[in-house]
Amino acid sequence: MGLKVEKVNKKFGEKVAVDNISFKMDKPGIFGLLGTNGAGKTTTIRMLLGILKKDTGEITWNGKQVERKQVNFGYLPEERGIYPKIKIYEQLLYFAELKGMKKEEASKEIDYWMKRLKVEEYKNLQAEKLSKGNQQKIQFIIAILHNPELIVLDEPFSGLDPVNTELLKEVILELVEKERYIIMSSHQMSSIEEFCSDILILNRGKTVLSGNLKEIKDSYPARTLEISSKQDISTYIKEMNMNIHKNIDNNYEIMIQNEEQAHTLLKKLIEQGIKITKFELKKPSLNDIFIEKVGE
Repeated sequence: MGLKVEKVNKKFGEKVAVDNISFKMDKPGIFGLLGTNGAGKTTTIRMLLGILKKDTGEITWNGKQVERKQVNFGYLPEERGIYPKIKIYEQLLYFAELKGMKKEEASKEIDYWMKRLKVEEYKNLQAEKLSKGNQQKIQFIIAILHNPELIVLDEPFSGLDPVNTELLKEVILELVEKERYIIMSSHQMSSIEEFCSDILILNRGKTVLSGNLKEIKDSYPARTLEISSKQDISTYIKEMNMNIHKNIDNNYEIMIQNEEQAHTLLKKLIEQGIKITKFELKKPSLNDIFIEKVGE
């Protein structure tokens, strides 16, 4: 049955933090929860985890009301939650036992995940001696160590260099293969596009866009043409009253009014015997759509 959120509301005094939001995850995968700072993402996450009580609405996991004591969830918060003066192994063992793991089982899982995420050399170091990126990996291990069914990742790639970002991405995809349910919140729209099949965008506590990401993007017309040639074609572009957004060594990014206009340009260039090495119509990225929806 998965996760179901129906008409959930939350106020802090007179401030409406979450305003009647609904979404569901009825199969394993990754769901994108997006919004600007203060949009209500963290409040929503804390209600999903049973940390905060909702005012009204329903949140269920496999048909049962979500309560903190009952759910086997994992949470990677945006804010660091590890103890700076405590050794890494001791912290991991402590958090594992809080989740009900026996010491022997926890120790085995700690060794596996520290090796998998290439942080085993820091096992007996204090957390404060680790880099920001390695602290992020330790916090990720805490979130998944007890093999949770639902995992919430808030800015999972924060502080990671490109190599460690790819490593963490591999692990997240492995979790999906193991049929885990993952909610990802991030300001890195490229990561959301890479991972998420469905999304919800919040603005000031309200849902401004939700649904299947591919279907959302397909509903938008192409707005940009990327075209490359062996020679300067800027004159032909300007003759058609098209705006050149970028031009680097005859690799053009052009703003178009419609797809027909782009194909007319291509036909004209071919008729002139100009060799085209790239012709790509581009729909708005998730970043473009996000700015459109909440940019005000």
